[in-house]
Amino acid sequence: MEPHIGSEQGGKRPVVVLQNNIGNRHSPTLIVATVTTRTEKKKNQPTHVLVDSNPAFEEPSMILLEQIFTIDKSRIERFMGYASKAEMLRIDMALLVSLALNVLSGNRSE
Repeated sequence: MEPHIGSEQGGKRPVVVLQNNIGNRHSPTLIVATVTTRTEKKKNQPTHVLVDSNPAFEEPSMILLEQIFTIDKSRIERFMGYASKAEMLRIDMALLVSLALNVLSGNRSE
């Protein structure tokens, strides 16, 4: 993901696909969130999801749900694995915060 500026995530790195399976099948692009192994940084940030026991990652990793991108499928080098249901629930909750989605009231927060 180059070039990157400032706090943007860059370089070759794992991503988590956020897009639904219909989009995954039919679109030439994927909606993804970046992953970092720097888990000590801002681990309590509500848009960060710690993944420390998923076999898809070689070491504990943090999914950064404030770092969402649309990428071409050609950027994907290999499939690494699936998120567990518990991980997906935490990812969904962090996405709600990141995108200011209030699914119950329809009001957007700050």
